[in-house]
Amino acid sequence: MTAPSVAEQLPEPVRASVNDLVDIVQTVWDTSFLGLSVGAGLAALGVIVIAFLFRGLFSALIINRVRTATEKTETQLDDKLLDALYGPIKLIPVIIGVYIAVNILGLRGENAAISGDSLVQTLVIVALFWGLRNAVDPVAHLFKPLRRALNPVMIDWLSKALKILFVIIGVAAALSAWGIPVAPVIGGLGLLGVAVGLGAQDLFKNLIAGILILTEKRFVPGEWIKVDGVVEGTVEQINFRSTLVRRFDKGPVYVPNAFLSDKAVTNFSRMTHRRISWVIGVEYKTTTDQLAYIRDEVLDWVLNHPEFAKPPEVSTFMHVDKFGPSSIDFFLYCFTTTTNWGEWLRIKEELAFAIKRIVEEAGTGFAFPSTTIYMDDGAEVFVPPKVKKHIPHDDPEKQNRQIARGENHDGESGDGR
Repeated sequence: MTAPSVAEQLPEPVRASVNDLVDIVQTVWDTSFLGLSVGAGLAALGVIVIAFLFRGLFSALIINRVRTATEKTETQLDDKLLDALYGPIKLIPVIIGVYIAVNILGLRGENAAISGDSLVQTLVIVALFWGLRNAVDPVAHLFKPLRRALNPVMIDWLSKALKILFVIIGVAAALSAWGIPVAPVIGGLGLLGVAVGLGAQDLFKNLIAGILILTEKRFVPGEWIKVDGVVEGTVEQINFRSTLVRRFDKGPVYVPNAFLSDKAVTNFSRMTHRRISWVIGVEYKTTTDQLAYIRDEVLDWVLNHPEFAKPPEVSTFMHVDKFGPSSIDFFLYCFTTTTNWGEWLRIKEELAFAIKRIVEEAGTGFAFPSTTIYMDDGAEVFVPPKVKKHIPHDDPEKQNRQIARGENHDGESGDGR
């Protein structure tokens, strides 16, 4: 007996109920997957899962083979580009899978519940502008002549600005793909920008100050600078709003660019020479011949040393300068050829040893602060009274026995005998 014959033998109310149930199941099957067929939905999900699984296989087979080929080349640009485009390239199998799933679900055309074409276009836009943004840094290394002409930090700023531009264009393209007008959005952002600008004047002031710092080339990362009353240390980063300066105690200081633009900046890293300015005091008993000997010998030592700069490139002199409170003072003024701090300290040490040797050879010595007191005749001299030495007793019982015998603490009798 066939199924239709069985259904025909059922009572009419039962047969009507069975038909209603079949219609309900059919309706659920055709519309329960976001208004689409469950079968088509499961098939679409299967395609997307396969696409994600193939994404790893695609990465292992194709991208790794391309990487092997790029490693054989001499240039590093292709390796850096491949690393930058690694993520967007892995998105290609996903885009293909989504495109197939959209066709299975029938989401193409104007009457579709969800615009499948817009979804695919959005994924393509994401992959494209993601790749362009990531490719900025590798391509920026091609502009080495431009780096020397402008400034490495300026090139980094341009790279960051280009990345932001690609992100903005990508967002605008994605909105257009979904039919959202971009012009009103840009106009609204313009009004918002005016409002934000009024409340963020310091931000834009620091941004402009940072641009001025880079164009004037006041300093670059790695240089030692000093701004009186603000900071002294080594520049590490020049950002849009502030500059990171590492103090010599290794503490980081984030200085707003406006402070570095409006105030005088001393850039010690661009010194041509490094100065030594000393005051050398000798004893007052030093004779004029000894003073002349010290002057000539020290100056001759400096002028013949290969690591000291020579006139007329720099000023160099050694003279008796003044009569100080406790010494006759020489003034030594000279410059080293190196600006490196460690080498400068070493040369200063050699100079100090040489000066000490020359002063000793002259038969005199270095002076030090001292005070002399002169007493007039008849001045009364205060002599403090002599204090008897106190000998402590560690034994209390012994002390009591001495008192009983009439003796004092020193063992003498009480009557002084």
